[in-house]
Amino acid sequence: MHIIQISLIAFFLLLANRQVIAAGSVVDQRIHHLRAGAEREWDSFTGTPQKQLTITFDAKEYSSETTLSLRQQDVKARWVVNLNGHELGKLDQDENARVRYLSVPPNALKATGNILTIQCIDLSGKAELLPDDILVGDIQLLDRPEQRLLEEVQVNVSVLDKGLNHPVPSRITITTLQMALQPVRVTPGQPLAVRTGCIYTGNGKASFSLPEGKYKLYASRGFEYSVDSLLLEVKKDKPVNYQFILSKEVPTQGWVSSDTHIHTFTNSGHGDATVEERLLSIAGEGIDLPVFTDHNMVYDAKPLIRKMGLDTVFTPITGNEFTTKVGHFNVFPLADDAKTADHQVKDWTSVSKALGSNKQVIVLNHGRNIFYNFQPFGPSRHISIAGQDLDGWQLPANAMEVMNSSAQQRDIMQLYRDWFGLLNRGHFLTPIGSSDSHDVMRYLVGQGRTYIRCEDSKTGKIDVGEATDQLLAGRVMVSFGLLAEIKVNGKYGPGDIAPLSGKDLKISARVLAPSWIKADRITLYANGKKIREARINQNGKNGVKWEGSWTVPAGSQDTYFVAIAEGPDPSHPFWIIPKPYSRVSSVWNPQVIGSSGAVWVDADGDSRKTSAYDYANKLYKHANGSIKELCKELESFDESVGVQIASILHAHSRLTEVISSDTFKHAPQSVKSGFELFVKSLEETKRAGTNK
Repeated sequence: MHIIQISLIAFFLLLANRQVIAAGSVVDQRIHHLRAGAEREWDSFTGTPQKQLTITFDAKEYSSETTLSLRQQDVKARWVVNLNGHELGKLDQDENARVRYLSVPPNALKATGNILTIQCIDLSGKAELLPDDILVGDIQLLDRPEQRLLEEVQVNVSVLDKGLNHPVPSRITITTLQMALQPVRVTPGQPLAVRTGCIYTGNGKASFSLPEGKYKLYASRGFEYSVDSLLLEVKKDKPVNYQFILSKEVPTQGWVSSDTHIHTFTNSGHGDATVEERLLSIAGEGIDLPVFTDHNMVYDAKPLIRKMGLDTVFTPITGNEFTTKVGHFNVFPLADDAKTADHQVKDWTSVSKALGSNKQVIVLNHGRNIFYNFQPFGPSRHISIAGQDLDGWQLPANAMEVMNSSAQQRDIMQLYRDWFGLLNRGHFLTPIGSSDSHDVMRYLVGQGRTYIRCEDSKTGKIDVGEATDQLLAGRVMVSFGLLAEIKVNGKYGPGDIAPLSGKDLKISARVLAPSWIKADRITLYANGKKIREARINQNGKNGVKWEGSWTVPAGSQDTYFVAIAEGPDPSHPFWIIPKPYSRVSSVWNPQVIGSSGAVWVDADGDSRKTSAYDYANKLYKHANGSIKELCKELESFDESVGVQIASILHAHSRLTEVISSDTFKHAPQSVKSGFELFVKSLEETKRAGTNK
């Protein structure tokens, strides 16, 4: 009796772990956490993961093709799905939550003992896998082929601009009710760019088909527009027709939106966007002034744009990403038939000689990323707080990316701090926001963008010369989900030099964003230091999330002001914030950000921008070696000048002498703070393995 009871228990345990699958039934409804590599990839993954997933189940035998459906998320490595020892396919290498269909061949299923496995296969030859935490599950067996499955229900949609009252280029996003991107099949012959859960339409219309079921559809047109959505339950062979309505919400009159860093698979050789697909995604995301910057290639997109009927939608600029072993630089505008410069350069002096013209925009791209073992602003060769290049190289750029939405940093403010340091050093670079997108949807074109003060009434006929001049003058704003406007004394904006009038300055600001993005704070910086902050607790209206002003005492030195707005991750499937592709830690807290360009106040009255480094040089020379005189004169300046003085003293091997002197020990904190910041940055450099 005892033996029989044990056998029965074992039998029921076996039944509990082996599910008998009928047509269209669930194999495993749970979501599983799997991990490749030894360490956790991101802090958002908790608990104990599995190395691979193994599911045993019984099923009906099929002599025809069937489909395995599953949901996946955060997949970067090569994960292979096997059924009974035969590979069905791989998970999509995409971090977005999505549905994946895999064809099951005829006679592949057995009545009992089917074994499904999902495991990471390493082809790199490395001893240890790179970390990749994934979620996978909701596995179903469907009794029909994928092609037939995707043709069950026809959906026809159009997207209208409420203000123009006619269809406009846009993006349609299709998800399951679990917010996973849903595969679709489109009717051939339409001007569409299609990926799982994403359709870009060049004329505001799209026809596609779906499996029978429940979905949520979104229509969007980039940062400036509202989003319309639809909960949809579709039945087999019952077509659906629907019209979405969008309206422009963000007031950007007098500014053109530009993405200065755009790629195609056609010309750059990686990513997945053909040139035609790229043009449709540019139109669908509402970019007025796209710059084509494939790697070491000059490509004229205008003939194809005219052929596709998009020449009234945006104005293209021909450019080039000058891709070298000492950094990547976007150069534009270029003649449509221009030859690319020789990219086999070894230092920034050679970069300057190769690029030549001062009339072009030259953008230093993703300054914290490492390519060819070179990091432009890496701590081993660059002191960020001082904007000081330890190799003595002169930066061959007049602009720099402070936001690259495809190459984000763990600390979203890092590149801004680098920019502040360079401004204080006397490198008056224009801040740039860009996407660096090579893909149709994995990294959104125009998610990071730059707004340029320019005539914008005809987006198909923007004056490229005017836009270039305005960008070089610094009359810009940077957007990654937010915009931050700034005015000094009600008149002077980014790129302007405001004359000093009176003892106080009135600095006003606005935070702009569409209804589907929130802002939670705005910060005012003076010469790179935070001096004011306001919390934003309301959503605002009509695209304005916040507006207000501060009264700031005028200093004795020229000062630049920058406003930066921040907010939480909106977590929308049509505007997904990508994780950093260059992972440096498991910490990742996505957020939105927007900033003004720098507006200068001319405190010394010479009608020019005088940097902290310029003041520091004069003070150092005037002190003529006297520590007492140097510390006394420093009391009239802010800490940015103190940082530069410390940098100069370090270069002359006198920093330790000054810091250890009695005069410095008794100096006011206003004098000491700049030195302390420089020393802290210097210690970081030493930790990075340099003694420079």
